[in-house]
Amino acid sequence: MHAEDPGLDLPPYSLDVQAIELGADTKAVGLELIETESREPLRGSEAAEIWAAAFRVLPGNDPSVVDFFSHLERIREFCRSHKIEYREPASRCLVVPQPSLEVLRQLLGRFEAETFGLRAGAAAKIEDAELESDLSRRGLDAYQAAYPRYTFCAVCDLSDAWVTLLSETLWPSEIIRRVRPAVQPFDVYMARPQ
Repeated sequence: MHAEDPGLDLPPYSLDVQAIELGADTKAVGLELIETESREPLRGSEAAEIWAAAFRVLPGNDPSVVDFFSHLERIREFCRSHKIEYREPASRCLVVPQPSLEVLRQLLGRFEAETFGLRAGAAAKIEDAELESDLSRRGLDAYQAAYPRYTFCAVCDLSDAWVTLLSETLWPSEIIRRVRPAVQPFDVYMARPQ
């Protein structure tokens, strides 16, 4: 089924997954969650549910963490009040280790307007002082040098319904294979735009 085919019952949402050019030395994939008919970014509680489901399965069996680097007081307070485990390895970096699906739902629902990071891989099992210090200084630009140590590092801008995934090993087809079963309950069409 193609989203452009007339006369078909289209799922209400689409998750477009495509390789993107960020330079010769950077391998990246863009994910965009949109309303199928209008092609507008999907935001709000439904989007938070879909992204949480995708983010929970995207790491596969690898450990994962969520990185925040701005508005930390609000995020810290939210984590405390919701009993979400976190650590603050640097002055402007708050890390939520191994978030469950429910924790992801809560964080994404509350902080959809924030840009944050997600990283996964064996390296996420332990503190990464070099990267976490760099996140504190440079924000998510720090992922540029660090992502080869991870299965992926993702820059998440859900207010624009967009995720940029930096990875040496995950290509669009593998991302679709991992994420499709998790988003099926939300009636999401997964596509690789031409």
